Amino acid sequence: MFTTMGLGEHLGNKMHGEDYITDLPESITETILTKLPLRDAVRTSVLSSKWRYKWATLTELEFNDACVSVSHIHSSALAAAKLVRFVNQFLLLHDGPINRFTIASAYLQRSPYFDQWLLFLSRKDVQELNIGWRVGDWFRAPSCLFSCKKLIALELVRCVLHPPLNFKGFPNLKHLTLQQVHITRDAVENLISSCTLLESLTLLYFDSRKLTIRAPNLTCLVLEGEFKDICLENTPMLAVISVAMYINDDIAQHYDQSSSCNFDQFLGGVPSIQRLTGHGFFTKYMSIGNTLGEIQPTYRQLKVIDLYQVSFHNLKEIMVILRLLLSAPNLQVLQIGGSADASLATDAVDLDFWDKECPRDATFEQLKSVKMTQMLGLPHEMRFIEFLLGNSPVLELMDIAQNVHDETDENYDPSEMYMEILGFETASAEVVIEFTENYV
Repeated sequence: MFTTMGLGEHLGNKMHGEDYITDLPESITETILTKLPLRDAVRTSVLSSKWRYKWATLTELEFNDACVSVSHIHSSALAAAKLVRFVNQFLLLHDGPINRFTIASAYLQRSPYFDQWLLFLSRKDVQELNIGWRVGDWFRAPSCLFSCKKLIALELVRCVLHPPLNFKGFPNLKHLTLQQVHITRDAVENLISSCTLLESLTLLYFDSRKLTIRAPNLTCLVLEGEFKDICLENTPMLAVISVAMYINDDIAQHYDQSSSCNFDQFLGGVPSIQRLTGHGFFTKYMSIGNTLGEIQPTYRQLKVIDLYQVSFHNLKEIMVILRLLLSAPNLQVLQIGGSADASLATDAVDLDFWDKECPRDATFEQLKSVKMTQMLGLPHEMRFIEFLLGNSPVLELMDIAQNVHDETDENYDPSEMYMEILGFETASAEVVIEFTENYV
């Protein structure tokens, strides 16, 4: 597999008195090797004697199914064995530091060699590590992982993670991604807080837990899972937040019994937020304990808000959107996706809110673009659109995407919604109102 003789004896010969391949500058050969898949990089050893082991000094290694020929192999176990053998041979002959190590395969499962690879990498001062299995059992991260003190970026997929009790964190870690990782709440919270340089954090498919995040240098946060509570503390630099929250019966009961203000708990410690994205039950979660009283704090850097699966039949969720709008005086882009469930809002209730409690004198001085999707033309949706049009003096675009059918009323004519919106007063003389359709 690792042939180093043969063809190179011919290709390396002088052609017209010059050997262009052998005499390439070191910087050029390094660039060529870094652009090639590892399998092809190894094959350059046949080019000439000077190229024979240049691949062995690569500092960024990405192992995948392309490293071995598996097109003619019908056994996934055999394909995995070939990849393991390739990795073993590559690492055995490797010379020098390894900055980045990635392994991903559709065939590879838990291998007894994995612990040895990580031990080898820990001694190479690896800086970026990306490991995960797509099939088979989840792998248990060996203790030597926590000896990789030079790590700057760590991504683990389908992993069981148990940091040692005396673990003090990765002192240089800036980027952490955990997807489908089994780890206790205390362990993940301690891991996050102990990595004091952490700048980006992604937690995917985390289930039924309360989570407190303390990270003074964190700028980007991505969360997805069945969370009961999320508390952001000591996150003064956090600028980009994306949260997808799912719900089960246990979490639904927790929501019903909660008395805390989730809006304050979640956003109270993020004065530097610039972009907020919420999916699933995020808006419902934020609505618990929320009021439209005194608007504190003010998010002056918040420019973009994207919220999806918003239930316009629920006035509390509408109040979350309004509070965000009123708290973000420099907001420029707003995108709201409805829940697309008209059966939940057949009766228009609390419509007097818009006349009695909604701050009609509010002005959104910087708001330029609004996109509303999954709209059904329901009363609260219409009043919300009217509110935005009437209070956004520099608005340039109002894009409204309506579901193409409404099962609650066979005689419903979508053009009625369009005509009503076109009749609303607009604070901006330049606004363009566009109508599109969602196919559901």
